[in-house]
Formats: sequence, C-alpha cells, structure tokens
Amino acid sequence: MAGRINDDDVKAVRDAVPIDSVVSEYLQLRNAGGGNLKGLCPFHDEKSPSFQVSPSKGLFHCFGCQEGGDTIAFVMKIDHLTFSETVERLAAKAGITLRYEEGGYNPAHQRGERIRLIEAHKVAAQFYIDQLENGAEAETGRAFLADRGFDRAAAEHFGVGYSPQGWDHLTRFLRGKGFSDKELTLSGLAQDGRRGPIDRFRGRLMWPIRDIAGDVVGFGARKLYETDNGPKYLNTPDTAIYKKSQVLYGIDLAKKEIARTSSAVVVEGYTDVMACHLAGVTTAIATCGTAFGGDHIKILRRLLMDHATAEVIFTFDGDAAGQKAALRAFEDDQKFAAETSIAITPGGMDPCELRLAEGDEAVRGLVGSRTPLFEFALRQLVKRHNLETPAGRAAALDEAAPIVAGIKNGAIQHESAVQLAGMVGILDTQFVVKRVAQLARWARDRGGRGPAGGPARGNGSGGDHRGPGPGPAGPPAAGLPAGPALNLRSPAHRTERELLKLALQRPELVSPTFDAYGSDEFTAPPYTAVRQTIAEAGGAEQGTADAAGYLARVREAAADDTVRALVTELAVEAIHCRTIDETYAGVQLVQVRLRAVDRRIAEVQGTLARLGQTADPAQYTAVQNELWVLQQYAQSLRNHGAAAL
Repeated sequence: MAGRINDDDVKAVRDAVPIDSVVSEYLQLRNAGGGNLKGLCPFHDEKSPSFQVSPSKGLFHCFGCQEGGDTIAFVMKIDHLTFSETVERLAAKAGITLRYEEGGYNPAHQRGERIRLIEAHKVAAQFYIDQLENGAEAETGRAFLADRGFDRAAAEHFGVGYSPQGWDHLTRFLRGKGFSDKELTLSGLAQDGRRGPIDRFRGRLMWPIRDIAGDVVGFGARKLYETDNGPKYLNTPDTAIYKKSQVLYGIDLAKKEIARTSSAVVVEGYTDVMACHLAGVTTAIATCGTAFGGDHIKILRRLLMDHATAEVIFTFDGDAAGQKAALRAFEDDQKFAAETSIAITPGGMDPCELRLAEGDEAVRGLVGSRTPLFEFALRQLVKRHNLETPAGRAAALDEAAPIVAGIKNGAIQHESAVQLAGMVGILDTQFVVKRVAQLARWARDRGGRGPAGGPARGNGSGGDHRGPGPGPAGPPAAGLPAGPALNLRSPAHRTERELLKLALQRPELVSPTFDAYGSDEFTAPPYTAVRQTIAEAGGAEQGTADAAGYLARVREAAADDTVRALVTELAVEAIHCRTIDETYAGVQLVQVRLRAVDRRIAEVQGTLARLGQTADPAQYTAVQNELWVLQQYAQSLRNHGAAAL
C-alpha cells in the first residue's frame, strides 16, 4: 500500500489550490456579498442557489443539503475519490511533489485506481495526437478532417488523434510507461485478446472526451476504413471514470462561456461541436453516444444556475429522426428553469456540413434562428391533424391542450395557451385559455384525472351542440354527412330552409343566382343534400318554365327516401313571409351567402394564425390577399344586399 501523505504536504496542497478556482470548474459562481460566492449545489437539485464558497476561509457549505468542507472534501465528494487520490490530483495541478510517511515517494503503480486511469487516458490522448500529426498511416484521418473543414490547428485545439491499425500499438506504449495490463483493461483502452490485452481502438480517428474538470476520461472513435466491421462510432465502455450518460463532449472548452452567457448549444456529434466552436458558437456541447438525459441536465444546470435569462438550444436535423430526438428532449424540458429552444438545420445538414457548405456565418445564423422547443413540440403534435376542418382542429386541441396544462409556471402556461390557439386556428383564444386552465385544475385537484374521476380530456368544442334544439328538428337523414341536427331556432338553419323552399316553390325569384351557390354554403347536412339534389335535377332555373315537371325531377334525383321526403316537405311548407317577392328572396340569398363568406373568412384567419411570420412569403401573401378579397365582398353584401351577389 502507498504510505501516508505527509501532513505538511497536505496543508501545502490546501493552501496552493484556491477553493473557488476548483469549484468554478464544476459550477457557476456569483457574488454573494461579504466576500463569499454562491451557486447551485452540485450535490442536490435546487433552483435557488444555497451553495456558498468562502475563498478567504477555503471552505464551502450548502445551506440546503448541509454538505460542507474544504477543497479536498469538495473534490472527494464530487469526483468520488479517496482522500489520497484527491490530494494527489490537486498536488499534480499545483506542481507539488508529495512525500509519504511510509516508503518515501509514492511510485506510480501505488497510486489510487482513479488517478491511474486518468493518467493512462492522458498518456493515451497524447499518443493518439502524435500519431495523427506524424504517422504516415494517419493520412486517412488527416484527409477526413480536411474534407470537413478542419485544419491542423483545429485538430490540436480539440486534441483529435489517430489510433494505428495494429493490434497492440497503444498497449505496448502504455506498458512501457509503467501501466499494468489490468489498468489497461479497467480503463477501457484495451480489451482481452487471445494472447493478452489488445487495443480497443484501431484505425480510427480519436476524440478525447473530458470531464468538466478537463481530465480525459474516455474516447470517441470514428471508423475510417471499409475493412473495419465495427460501428461507425465506437465509444469507451463504462468504466470507473467514464459513464456516457454523465459526460458531455466539449464541456471543458465550453463551460466558461456557458456560465458567462447563461446559454448552451446541444449538438449531436463531435464534428458538430468542432464546427460550432470554430464558427464562434463556443457554448456547443454534445452527448457521447446516448440521448440527452437527466444527468446531462444536472451538469448544465450547475453552469447555467437556472438564471431567468438562461437558455438551452438543441440542434437537430430536420428529418424524422431529428424531430423525434427533439421531442425526446422536450420531455425533459421542465427539468430546466432555463428556456429551451430548437434550431432545425436546413436540408438535413448537421452543423459541420452547414459550415462546410455555407460558412461560419450560416452556423451562427442557425443558432440565431432558433424556435422555442415547446412551440416546436406543439407544432409537431398539431400538424398531425387536418386543421382545415372543425373536427381536425378539435382533435388537435384535444391532444395539445393537456401538454400546455402541464406547464407549472402560470404566466407561461397562459401565453402558451394563446399561442396554441393560433397554431390550431381557433380565433376564440379565451376558449382555449379556459380549456387549458380547466385541465390544469383537474390535474391538480384529481391527480391528473378529469371530472368525476374521468380522464382530463375534452372534444375541444366546449360541449356537444349537436343535440336537438328547443325548436322543432328536421327529420333524421340516414346516410347524410355528420353534422348539427336541424334547429329552426338557429338563424342560419332558418334562412337556409327558407331559401330552399323558395328554390323549390318559387324558383323564378332566386334563379339564376341560386344555381351558383355551392353545397358547402349550407351548414345543415340535410339541407346540403337537398341543394345537391336540386343541382342534379338541372338547377332551380329549370323550374321557371315547368314548375310541376321540375319538382318531379328533383324528387327523382334524390339519393334516398329520406332526402326525397325532405324535398317534399320543403316543397309544401309555407314560406314565412306575407309578401313573397324578389326583395324577400334577395334577403335570403344574401344571408346564406354572407354567412358562408364569414365562415370562410374565419377559416382563412385561422390559416394565417397557423402560418405565423415564419411561413413562405408567397404563401403568406396569397392567403392575405384571399382574406382581403373576402372581407371586401362581405362588406359589399352588407352595404348593397342582393345587388352585390
């Protein structure tokens, strides 16, 4: 066993390494007054900083979880090191040579396991760098980097290297540096072969993966040769120092800028991180062969401090896989107090390809064009539905409203509900806001269930209005399109009924204008069926010459007995006006047409709301022009009546 470290040397290490410089490698610190600093505690989740550091005293303390101590205690806990391993790491950082009470200077093989694995990775990283810079075989790797816009300086900045194709180049090199076969396999740098350890990475471009303190703890290796039967990217397996779910590539380079700007950009690959940093987006980081998850969030939260202006920006390809990844990230959205956004790369290009194709400015522009992740996720859900129909809009609201209701911040929930109304194309924003608030209230009061224990869902329409109204209802129309039942207290239904009676009983008063009306200008499906039947019989104008024959043809054209019965009913029912003339007929024509135009105006306004300012300019302009024409026509109908038809 290694001897006990000399007490004077331990004190020298404590004095030589300021506690604030060590702690700030793991989390953002800000002035707390009185010479102290504060930040989010790395040892428990919190949203208000209760973790304080006193540089003058060399101590830290969390008023939330009660953790505290000196520099050595902090490093021991956060990196899971023994006392000796921690002192040795800090001594190496301060350039202090340690003395041991038993056995003098501690030989390399006696150091703690974690320190030894860290050292093995440090030596391996330099070995790979030397191979890339000087090895003839590494020309393939150098060409790969050059093809992606990375010169030698870029490779040096990120410590990119190359692993030779032989079986044990690195293994023999590390043995020569005093590392044992057991240490090589424990580190993940080697694996068991038939005759002993062999290199895990062979013939690949190597990216060193560093922890937040800057120590190399693993590697990401990219395949270069077709003869390599392994995966495109091969990462270090989980070891005592490397857990892929707990590391972020580039965090050592990005942490200061992330803390300074309270923002981070999450990309998908090592070359994307390089491209972003070289383009000036120096807050870029990436996961290492795994989805962005809870442990990654904890790392970022310590740097961002969940400040009100903090932001995390995810970049994903615009393809289906990228959108799926974005929705996975959205699931963790509320674990941040920071705003989360998404930047979709154009044409399916990743940031590296974008930089190569369009330059650094395009990469910066990508980040600048971000959209709130919440909005993106809602749009993905909403666009699954046909928003041109009331049923589709109701279904979209059904699916999206519970998500908005899940937002804990009341102000953000309200704004998001208003935004959702625009996405779906529902002009009554207050209805959507009330619907979301109702769902949120049910979730709070009933543990996520709807009223009376039912699911917190609705049809998005605030109630079913298809039941019979207080007035007489028309006959059931078997086989007709689904829709509201006839309700003669409905002004629209009453006017439509009057117009159809005129078309059947006094066609000369409404022809030829009536024949230009579409079936969709009638809102009740039974009336739509009658309008279609009149058209199939040749139109109302046919009745001006032969009234008796006209009605017979209309009845014969009926699709079924139900429609035929309604035609007969309308043909004999009294018209509700003492003076049946062109003026009365004109009023019915205008009212039916005006309501149809108003409905279309509402639909177009909904389309504009869904399109937003990010729509294609030509499409947006076309929709605006349609809206203007419709509004002008509606105004003309109101001002001039039948003369405007």
